[in-house]
Amino acid sequence: MNTSFFGELLTSITEQGRALLEARLNRSSDEPLLDLCEALLSGRGEASGVAIAEEVLCEYRRLGKGDRLAFFKALRERFGVDAKAVETAIARLQDKPKDSAALRHLHQVSEPKRQELIRRLNLAPGGTRALVDIRSDLLDLLKDNPELREVDQDFEHLFSSWFNRGFLVMRRIDWSTPAAILEKIIKYEAVHEITGWDDLRRRISLEDRRLYAFFHPALVDDLLIFVEVALTREIPSAIAPILTEERSELAASEATTAVFYSISNCQKGLRGISFGNFLIKQVVEELRRELPALKTFVTLSPVPGFARWLKKELSDVKSPIAAHLDEVDRGLLASDDWAGNPDAERQLEHALVPLCAHYLARGKDGKGRTLDPVARFHIGNGARLERVNWLGDRSRNGLSQAHGLMVNYLYDLRYIEKNHESYAATGEVAASSAVLKLARSVPEPKPVLAAS
Repeated sequence: MNTSFFGELLTSITEQGRALLEARLNRSSDEPLLDLCEALLSGRGEASGVAIAEEVLCEYRRLGKGDRLAFFKALRERFGVDAKAVETAIARLQDKPKDSAALRHLHQVSEPKRQELIRRLNLAPGGTRALVDIRSDLLDLLKDNPELREVDQDFEHLFSSWFNRGFLVMRRIDWSTPAAILEKIIKYEAVHEITGWDDLRRRISLEDRRLYAFFHPALVDDLLIFVEVALTREIPSAIAPILTEERSELAASEATTAVFYSISNCQKGLRGISFGNFLIKQVVEELRRELPALKTFVTLSPVPGFARWLKKELSDVKSPIAAHLDEVDRGLLASDDWAGNPDAERQLEHALVPLCAHYLARGKDGKGRTLDPVARFHIGNGARLERVNWLGDRSRNGLSQAHGLMVNYLYDLRYIEKNHESYAATGEVAASSAVLKLARSVPEPKPVLAAS
């Protein structure tokens, strides 16, 4: 009822502002959208501000892809930091270094104008939803237009505040959840496709299955992220037994292990805003309260970057990874039809499992982070790389991304913070002794010696 009241109030303010808006707009302008943005920043009235913000968002939605690119470039060029104002503010502060007003003024003029523009656009009805969609468009353009990264940083900066943990609400999704949300679960599932309503029912309605999601008040009836959980008696090594129709349902009270087998981010426009770490830890606490017999909290995760990394290494004749695979191994991998052949599977198991352990435990990118994005997420959250599972995912996607390999990351509540701090400080990956032994069996590149 409160949400409805404030929504109606905001709509009323917008309607009143439209009368004021018409008198201020130059409808013959060559750049009506940018003029609207300037008007929004220069205005002071609440009613006209809300109306202008809504008009900006409506005009943006009418733009084609090329015009949207031009709009983002204009945001970068025309709504950035006023360099002269910053220079003047610095000079004032240097003249009076203890003047708190001068310091506040420097902070104010150092902020790009587009940040305030984004804040004011958020006043429009449905403004937050629209801004998330606008950033999604921007992300699509970044690869070919890297200079727009500074515009994206402003969106990310503001979204990190608007979508921080204090605003998020966790809900368990079950068969009584509104159908509109259930349909979005099917649509957003990004790891293991949900094939229809019967498949969804098996994932949320049975006693040994759970699904939890984060919601935000500004995105009514839409999800931010969700995690699917299987309750089991042991740590699983493959996804098929979890997803299969032909399995015996386990009484929740008999389960000792909670398996996080799928985590899906639902809003592309919120990429880079961290939700998953909070969601997993909150779900762990929820399950511990509900089911005290649960002792082990573990994932069954894909390794989406492994096959791509291996292909790159094998193309480099100087790579020690290339020497780890013999001609038979290479031939089998190149054939693309080895899966299902027991002899070929055994041959590749001995070669690929250690390579995957090496890739996850010792492979690093230019920033000193583990190479795989899923590993980076779980290791960064304080989980331990527990086990590498051969042919854990025999699906076409699992074979193409990781040659069928899957991984268990263990969330041991006693060591989560220690593991997280160690990874953040040194890049060290917490891993079981078995995984480390496998990783060490693969030769590392020799360091390049500087010329004397």
